[in-house]
Amino acid sequence: MFNSLTRMPAEMSSDSRRQLLNAVTDLFLLDDAPNEASQAHYGEIALRSLPHLETGSRRDYATRVAAAPALPRDVAVTLASDPDADVARLVLKLSPVLTDTDLAAIAVSQSQHHLVAIAERARLSESVTDILVERGDRQVLHTVSANEGASLSEKGFDKLVARGGQDGQISLALSARSDLTPDRAQRVMRIVEQLSEEGGLWSKPGSEALTLARQARQQRLEIKLLLVDLAAGTRPLDEIVTMLADEDRAFHLALVFAQVASLSTDQALRVLMQRDASGIAVACRALGVGSAAFEAVLTLRARRLMFGKAATEDDLRAYAALDPAMAERTMRFLKLKTKLS
Repeated sequence: MFNSLTRMPAEMSSDSRRQLLNAVTDLFLLDDAPNEASQAHYGEIALRSLPHLETGSRRDYATRVAAAPALPRDVAVTLASDPDADVARLVLKLSPVLTDTDLAAIAVSQSQHHLVAIAERARLSESVTDILVERGDRQVLHTVSANEGASLSEKGFDKLVARGGQDGQISLALSARSDLTPDRAQRVMRIVEQLSEEGGLWSKPGSEALTLARQARQQRLEIKLLLVDLAAGTRPLDEIVTMLADEDRAFHLALVFAQVASLSTDQALRVLMQRDASGIAVACRALGVGSAAFEAVLTLRARRLMFGKAATEDDLRAYAALDPAMAERTMRFLKLKTKLS
């Protein structure tokens, strides 16, 4: 079917192409694992249709497919590179299809609005973050500094401090990161204290700015102690998960999942923040996380990913029906697959 649809007549109107693309997308998204031929034919239809669609239609289409894991990569790149940042935004933020190479190419060639969307991704490699820090405006730097999923190389950290260190909002965001090395933390704290003394930190009184920085340092110590308690079995997992989720500490929550599930922090953060909740549901069920604690996790995801209440309720019902034994088998398979890859 897809093969025959690729031979669409050249004289089709924009509205006809929109209707055709929507209909074919409905069919394509029904298949969780389309074969290569289906992906290729669907991609050809999409790529032929997109240049003829109005901006609003492209935006609606991008919203539908932004988080689809089976979306052909060339379609994802086309949407993410769209000159209209409103078309590109969700694809840049959510698409699991885009590679670091794709993101880097877009980051060096597109607008600051595109860069902000990239900076909002749940996970960013050092190479992509380096480009954002080099090219980004104030809003991009604010977003990167506050995104704990954005890995900062030594070069990137130095550049961020050089470009934004005197900006109180950036300094406070950096001081709150849980991934700071002792050396980086000391550098940021010196800047925070200097700005506080000068009265230029985010237009806040110096005492309040220092309090925020100290709270960030306290949180870093707290998560270390929580992980020790968890390993020793002196504090239940559900209690820790609920507390961190209620406080919107996604990165710290990923650290906890990484430890108890024997995952890397990157893997845990990716599972926690990917748009499809099935991955985090399987992980939590395999770890024995109760429904109340999982609901707190879903609430955190809803805040971060802008989900509606109905979606959270559906995911919670699906979690209650998820078989623990099946979840454990799935986790063992995924960890084995990761080790072998």
